[in-house]
Amino acid sequence: MATRGFRFRRDVWALKRRAREWRMIFKGVLDTDHPVMAHIIPIRRCNLSCTYCNEYDDFSKPVPFDVMTERLDQLAALRTTIVTFSGGEPLLHPQLDRLIAHVRSHGMMAAMITNGYLLTEKRVRELNDAGLDHMQISIDNVMPDDVSKKSLKVLDKKLQILSEHALFHVNINSVLGGGIHNPEDALVVGKRALELSFTSTVGIIHDGDGQLRPIGERERAVFIAMKQFEKKNFSQINYYQHAIAHGQPSNWRCRAGARYLYICENGLVHYCSQQRGYPAKPLAEYTVEDIRREYLTQKSCAPFCTISCVRQISYFDFWRDKQTIASTLPAQSDSPLVQIQSSGK
Repeated sequence: MATRGFRFRRDVWALKRRAREWRMIFKGVLDTDHPVMAHIIPIRRCNLSCTYCNEYDDFSKPVPFDVMTERLDQLAALRTTIVTFSGGEPLLHPQLDRLIAHVRSHGMMAAMITNGYLLTEKRVRELNDAGLDHMQISIDNVMPDDVSKKSLKVLDKKLQILSEHALFHVNINSVLGGGIHNPEDALVVGKRALELSFTSTVGIIHDGDGQLRPIGERERAVFIAMKQFEKKNFSQINYYQHAIAHGQPSNWRCRAGARYLYICENGLVHYCSQQRGYPAKPLAEYTVEDIRREYLTQKSCAPFCTISCVRQISYFDFWRDKQTIASTLPAQSDSPLVQIQSSGK
């Protein structure tokens, strides 16, 4: 149980974090020549092997610290607002805390997505000291199974540690579809998250191209019920999921490659984790001109996209600037939209 003094300290940190979030929103609305969020991969390796995931391997070494700091410096030079460490499993990087501190030294917000397995009280305190702002943990079921080991049974003690010691915001995300055996488990996970004063979200799993994988009536019922759990913060900007849950396309302007960047372990900028391969330009060479081009470039995968981080960031600009540029990819068809090919990873 967190002490009264710690709860007061956490509340103060939360107020300061919200003030920076409002500055982020103001900056994002003010102009379009900078990324709002960048996902960066410090290590591709993961300690788990969930069957629906295509974003990991079991052998990659961590990206060297000096290489990572150079990439973070470039993101700062591009005036990026939020940097999210993902993977693989970012906690496998031995210098992650220093990388988070480096992000904060530039005035950027620092976030991470983790499976939570490697969290300890000591590690949580180190993340506090580094200045982490947000953490998302994925929990897919109550008991581990052949699809996902990210279960409440395994991770509940980790959640208790976070509740007692984390100064940063914690969100628990569950997925529907992708072979998850008991979609109702998401309700149990969500209720537990709220009991521990975390936020709770639900996502609809995509296929290997980031596209909609249809869900059934059970999953839709759970999805609707979990909407009642959601509190008002930036991660709950997911209105599009109502259409996706019913297998319907949505009309929006994807700003990937501009307002949102995905930087792989090789230092290349991609649209997102599921569309690796374009523009695939080294971050060290990425400029405002690239941002302006991709801001106006249409993407054919957009109508059935389920990549929540890209969708949320693109809401900054839903009201302005039509996308009018067609890609020059070799496989282009008669369509004016970008024809994106999956990397198959």
